[in-house]
Amino acid sequence: MLRDFGDFQTPPALVSEVLECLGPVGEKWLRVLEPTCGRGNFVRGLLGSPAPPSEIQAIELQDVHFEEARKALERPSAPRVVVTKANVFDLDLRNGVRWKNTGPLLVIGNPPWVTNAELGTLGSDNLPVKTNLKRLQGLDALTGSSNFDIAEYIWLKLIRELAPERATIALLCKTAVARNVLRFAFDAALPITRASIRKFNAKKWFGASVEACLFRVEVGPGERCYKADVFADLHAREPKTIMGFANGQLVADVEAHERSAFADGVCPVTWRQGLKHDAAPVMELSYDGSGGLSNKLGEAVDVESDYVYPLLKGSDLFHRTRPQKYVLVTQKRLGENTNQLRWTAPQLWDYLTAHSGTFERRKSSIYRNKSSFAMFGVGDYSFSLYKVGVSGLHKTPRFRPIGPVAGRPVMLDDTGYFVACSSPEQAVLLSGLLNDPACLELIRSIVFLDSKRPVTKRLLQRIDLIALLERTEKYSLLARAEADLGNLMTTADWQQIVESASLVEILFEAMPHGGNDSQMLLDI
Repeated sequence: MLRDFGDFQTPPALVSEVLECLGPVGEKWLRVLEPTCGRGNFVRGLLGSPAPPSEIQAIELQDVHFEEARKALERPSAPRVVVTKANVFDLDLRNGVRWKNTGPLLVIGNPPWVTNAELGTLGSDNLPVKTNLKRLQGLDALTGSSNFDIAEYIWLKLIRELAPERATIALLCKTAVARNVLRFAFDAALPITRASIRKFNAKKWFGASVEACLFRVEVGPGERCYKADVFADLHAREPKTIMGFANGQLVADVEAHERSAFADGVCPVTWRQGLKHDAAPVMELSYDGSGGLSNKLGEAVDVESDYVYPLLKGSDLFHRTRPQKYVLVTQKRLGENTNQLRWTAPQLWDYLTAHSGTFERRKSSIYRNKSSFAMFGVGDYSFSLYKVGVSGLHKTPRFRPIGPVAGRPVMLDDTGYFVACSSPEQAVLLSGLLNDPACLELIRSIVFLDSKRPVTKRLLQRIDLIALLERTEKYSLLARAEADLGNLMTTADWQQIVESASLVEILFEAMPHGGNDSQMLLDI
């Protein structure tokens, strides 16, 4: 693969499947444009089909691919094929492509699978002009939102410039790219009249471990439509789900969302992300065979116990395991100066100083101009004895009540999210409510399973727990909560609590707050 161009040449067998999925191309579209044709496999497939189009225009930037495609594809006889050496970013598709024919236009192909940040790192010139394409704010640049796939730029250029042609655009791309294009088209009111997503196995065809699809849109005048039928594969007859918008937000399953929309609002409690330190070899510990603590480097660690806390990682939350690891916590609140450890915890200070290189090599900009051993995702809430947590990395959300270990509060790492609770009964009731079928259906309708982090703080803050409580079957809720009692409290305590207070009082009163919401910088 020529990484500089995100170069995945489309195998002829996959080209055949795509063309079969689209139907007899020449009968539907007289003209076909391929904006990044590579060696010309799509054009070859079109020429070999039973009903080829009358005219094909192909664009390619790389010299080697261009020469191969031009020699193999250009011919004087019909259908007319023209291969142009150009950068699609620089070409005006409205006026720069000279057609001899008129009629329906199909845009087909497989644009680069690479991001602008990757190309910038490689020093590539294969980039669009640096404009604020999505009108991003400064915070988004810090959190990575300004990093977008080159295919997204190509998609938006095609939609904008070819809308007067009433074009059909069908390109292979990551499903994340398809979502981002649909979301941007909705926000910018781009002229999309129909859309569909057909998934295919990128691992099989390209050796790429990423969810991919044939994304097809129709553009031009007419009623705007920002829904996309989602098919399980290239040949499925019926869509599995319909992706679309609800209250201005893109949702994975419109029909499922309609059933659970009553709980899509504003969460009355604050979700937090776990600790972020980017120094796991030094900061995360476990007990060795002799009963002492050691780090991931295999070194024995002897520091003040007040700074050592039980740790649950995202996989632990998902599989419901008790803490097997520990983490060093260098701050009580965000921004606290870690230099004080020199006097309050001299053993810890010596240990951290001995590994200062690990901290200095942390790449994230959030550590810039911060104390030497600073962490993020830390505040008063981190030290609550009771919490409800969920892994952000797993496709199936499982909310877990968390209690102290040996009297010490359990910490989460930054792959998990949690709500700080003031009591064990609050934790078991809250986890029971979040595990209600209606809540889980709402999450499934919103979440995109191919995302690097399916569950995010932004998603969790949409769960209207009060509306959910009003619709939840109370005996089922109490049964789910009681099933978790063994870990946190006694059954006798539970019966007394349930008889003496309302569920609303238990769930939402005396919820711990505090801390600096600048940790939202961490949310992915």
